Amino acid sequence: MNPVLVEQFFLGCLAHASYLVESEGIAAVIDPQRDVDLYIDLAKQKGLKIEHIIETHLHADFVSGHHELAERTGARIYLGEGSGATFPHTDLKDGDSIRFGNCRFDFMQTPGHTVESVCVVLTDMAEPSRPKAVFTGDTLFVGDVGRPDLSGDQTPQELAAMLYRSLHEKLLKLPDETEIFPAHGAGSLCGRQMGSERSSTIGKERRTNYALQARNCEEFIHLLTDSLPPRPEYFGRDVELNRQGAGMLDQLPPPVPVRAEEVLRLQAEGAVVLDTRPAMEFAVAYVPGSVHIALSGQYASWAARILGLDRRIILVGEDADHLRESQLRLARVGIEHVDAYLEGGLAGWIESGYVLDYIPQVSAQELAELMEKEKGHIAVLDVREPGEVAMGAMEGSVRIPLGQLPDRMGELDREKLLVVHCKGGYRSSIATSLLRRAGFREIANLTGGFDAWSAARSSEHLTS
Repeated sequence: MNPVLVEQFFLGCLAHASYLVESEGIAAVIDPQRDVDLYIDLAKQKGLKIEHIIETHLHADFVSGHHELAERTGARIYLGEGSGATFPHTDLKDGDSIRFGNCRFDFMQTPGHTVESVCVVLTDMAEPSRPKAVFTGDTLFVGDVGRPDLSGDQTPQELAAMLYRSLHEKLLKLPDETEIFPAHGAGSLCGRQMGSERSSTIGKERRTNYALQARNCEEFIHLLTDSLPPRPEYFGRDVELNRQGAGMLDQLPPPVPVRAEEVLRLQAEGAVVLDTRPAMEFAVAYVPGSVHIALSGQYASWAARILGLDRRIILVGEDADHLRESQLRLARVGIEHVDAYLEGGLAGWIESGYVLDYIPQVSAQELAELMEKEKGHIAVLDVREPGEVAMGAMEGSVRIPLGQLPDRMGELDREKLLVVHCKGGYRSSIATSLLRRAGFREIANLTGGFDAWSAARSSEHLTS
């Protein structure tokens, strides 16, 4: 009897994990990403037939590929009861199971992150006396649990109470050695303190997961809902896209090249120039009014949070591959109006005779000198998350998380030089582009972010 095999696919840009489970030539895909060729290609390579597609819930932070994968393979889609999905699917409830080859999936309803959430218990029939693993979706992560604020009908407190019961009355009843495979890892917006490991066990989470240390349901509710970070606006839109089933990726038209004068016209009509080059290249020269989000890092997530899903996008990138990758990543979160790209890139803009803008950069040493010589004229803006700030921050800095910056610029002093920083420089580059676009002229980016500042302070202390 051949063992059941589990393949994990981790998409770093969205901190999203999906899975292909295979047994005796049949495969199931759990929580697929939007671009599904990787599952189809692996199945073809290994001679597998994909027959089952399982969604642990309607995802809010990315657009799922369940609809396209079903269209291309003929597989059946499974969703927790109460999803309201409008495409053909099978509802799942407690006690339901499916079997293929030597693999058995037993489903448990685990509401809390969402009302339709399910977890999938995998048993390898070569060892039927105990479960091999459980796919926990966004119910239980490594080091965390799912955020309880994704319902329009239940309050976060009501969802948190549901989640407590799902965890303690169902998931934590599994044997300690049961491996857990969640749908997200560190960096996802669906939790707050996820660990960097890609899997764990029930026993380890029982001992070390902060949320599972709550002594009772009331304490758990407070732990999850007090100081809950704002839910990104695009989450609700992605849920609806997933409830309906997103269109085929190959139906999205590729962006067309447009000359500099056309870019100016489109900007005037409300289109956004999205510059995806590395931060230092953007800082030196860019199309005025551009928003900068580097293709490295959590590009798509930040684009959805900052721009929403409906803005017309004009890309500025390094080359054709860069532009194609940018469009794909945006489609993964539901941004599909990527109409055009700047023909010839920045060189094309320069050849047309138009002016460029730039963002001044300051080092940690230069900032220290400025703060000493021109203290009254300097303000520092920290765009990190509250949990990061709690670990250390510059005295007197203004703290506005990047996701809240577009709505809170009125709190900033336009008469001072505003030096912006995050942890390492990725988010502060986004922030400075937003500020300049909003009319802030006296701004600068702290090169290397708070990490560089801390290292410089530490070095100064050691050598003094």
